[in-house]
Amino acid sequence: MAGFYKAEYIWIDGTEPTAKLRSKTKIVPEGQAPPIWGFDGSSTNQAPGSNSDCVLQPVFVCPDPIRGGKHKLVLNEVLLTDMTPHKSNTRAACAETAKKYASFDMWFGIEQEYTFFEGSKPLGWPDNGFPAPQGPYYCGVGADEVFGREIVEAHTDACLAAGLAIAGTNGEVMPGQWEFQIGPIGPPAIGDHMWVARWLLYRIAEDFGVNATLDPKPVRGDWNGAGAHTNFSTKQMRASYEPCVEAAKALGTKAKLHIENYGHGIEGRLTGQHETASYKTFSYGVSDRGASVRIPWQVARDKKGYIEDRRPNANMDPYVVARLITDTVCSAASAKGGSKASTNGASKAKIPAKKKVAAKRR
Repeated sequence: MAGFYKAEYIWIDGTEPTAKLRSKTKIVPEGQAPPIWGFDGSSTNQAPGSNSDCVLQPVFVCPDPIRGGKHKLVLNEVLLTDMTPHKSNTRAACAETAKKYASFDMWFGIEQEYTFFEGSKPLGWPDNGFPAPQGPYYCGVGADEVFGREIVEAHTDACLAAGLAIAGTNGEVMPGQWEFQIGPIGPPAIGDHMWVARWLLYRIAEDFGVNATLDPKPVRGDWNGAGAHTNFSTKQMRASYEPCVEAAKALGTKAKLHIENYGHGIEGRLTGQHETASYKTFSYGVSDRGASVRIPWQVARDKKGYIEDRRPNANMDPYVVARLITDTVCSAASAKGGSKASTNGASKAKIPAKKKVAAKRR
């Protein structure tokens, strides 16, 4: 339509225990930025019918790779009509925490696992029974091992066209299961890019008659779950090794709080099997995918870099996870004078053995 563009307004609703994405289209005159808009919160678990208006405040705008042309995707924070954050708005708190600890220059990279479903079964699975056991599917190739690659390629291209910080994709351990990575990027942008990438995944899968799910344990039994391994670093961690170890230790001091906020159904995924540590304990170690937190071997060798929190579920809220990690790690470092720590040279700290700390049940 000449003189106008379509703006797809995207927001996160109030569904519990796991929020859903919603979107609707606004026609906006060319040359005009997407304005504040609104919606019926009584239909999204965000308001009662007697006082149903909620506000959409644009916070991240990018090209719409599906419609093309001048059309845009518009991610929004949800506000109340007094222009304060709605209780379902987790971005606002993430932004405040990021501002508080801006001197640490926190970076995040999130590995988003997900599973394609066709009807009631994972894509590529037989109508009755199960496929061959796990083993050949991870980063596999061939029609007998890979299912949904054409959707993955379309999604990757869309993320690139939208200008999102997508870093890669790969087939995962369970057939029909995939992963894409977003980052490195700071908070709250890591959440902005991840939520838009999720929306694009769902929307593109529509065109193939397939559903993409973030269920952390989509198939019960001897099959891997789906996580959102979260890699992160402060500027101190990127300069020396000791802050990497201290960050891992800091996460252990608030293990229960993090587990409670890392996605619904986490107990079913963090069992101590299938490349997970039990949700009941906290551990960290070098090159250990059975630990709660992994220090990559390259980091131990180079004496600087980042660490990976392997606990977040695929269905986690990236704003919540980024906020918690930033607050836990940076507050601990600040208490030790970490915000003033030297970023010159590599620490001579020894590579730690795997450490375990008991965490209370939820």
